Amino acid sequence: MNRFLLPLAIFIVLVALLAVGLTLNPREVPSPLIGKPAPAFSARLLSDPEKTFTPQDFVGKVWLLNVWASWCVSCREEHPLLIEFAQQGKAPIVGLNYKDKREDAQRWLARFGDPYVLSVVDAEGRIGIDYGVYGVPETFLIDKQGIIRYKQIGPITPDALNKKILPLIDELSR
Repeated sequence: MNRFLLPLAIFIVLVALLAVGLTLNPREVPSPLIGKPAPAFSARLLSDPEKTFTPQDFVGKVWLLNVWASWCVSCREEHPLLIEFAQQGKAPIVGLNYKDKREDAQRWLARFGDPYVLSVVDAEGRIGIDYGVYGVPETFLIDKQGIIRYKQIGPITPDALNKKILPLIDELSR
């Protein structure tokens, strides 16, 4: 009888862990980068490969880093919201074009509009690795000191924009 108790106990613990896991929201995975400096990088601009951008260029500004790609279906879903946000002028958006071909990315922006003050190329995905990107789109809100304050996994929704991102931008801009 005792030999069945240990496997039964292990099974019950595993079922309990699974049940707890199923109640969690996968879009709210805490990022270990929240509250830490944005990883440094230097990347070539999508529009002009002779020029580069580093996050240091935006120290003193609250800004968004939006990871996107022309092959990303969800990026297309969030894109009209990014266009609308960019027109409000609340904070600049820098695009991180992730594992994409330069020509495809330029064609995509020409077709759907360009909400970015600039886009940089991350063709191999190395910058994305440093930021802990495991899918696109992902968006990071970075404060004036270069600290990551928020990470949106998946497309930005009107709810996330109005209830989380905009209030945080207002708070960090003071």
